[in-house]
Amino acid sequence: MREDEKKQCCCGNKRDKFVEQLFSEYKPIKDNLIQMLNEIQEHYGYVPMEVQKELSEFLSIPMAEIYGVVTFYSRFSLKPKGKYNISVCMGTACYVKGSQKIMDRLLERLQIKPGETTKDGMFSIEETRCVGACGLAPVFTVNGEVYGKATVQKLDQVLDELMK
Repeated sequence: MREDEKKQCCCGNKRDKFVEQLFSEYKPIKDNLIQMLNEIQEHYGYVPMEVQKELSEFLSIPMAEIYGVVTFYSRFSLKPKGKYNISVCMGTACYVKGSQKIMDRLLERLQIKPGETTKDGMFSIEETRCVGACGLAPVFTVNGEVYGKATVQKLDQVLDELMK
């Protein structure tokens, strides 16, 4: 393969510098799939379809297998998340203590559903099953920062602050 072919993605376009760097740091073996997906998720905030195709080609893994891994693990996302990714824990302890009320208020305020991002790209919503902070139930997080013993009023305060 010519050097200029190595720097092209599967559709013939030039690869971005991040993908070039990533491919230079890893051997093209299947065992590297999850770690490479982690780095892709970190860099882009999601796993773009074009990069999945390039990864499929680089690791000689079918696209269906990569898609299966991306959709199986909740860490990975197929869509870009908002600047502020808000997760509400719907695990048993949180649910019993009122997390559904927090989720309902979040849906009302942002006018989007779980898994969606606001049109302005500022907020996205996720439901999670456990944050590991059951003693602080109910819990929501913003970009990983935990807000425990949460109330609708606490959520409103946090949203108001982020919207400034």
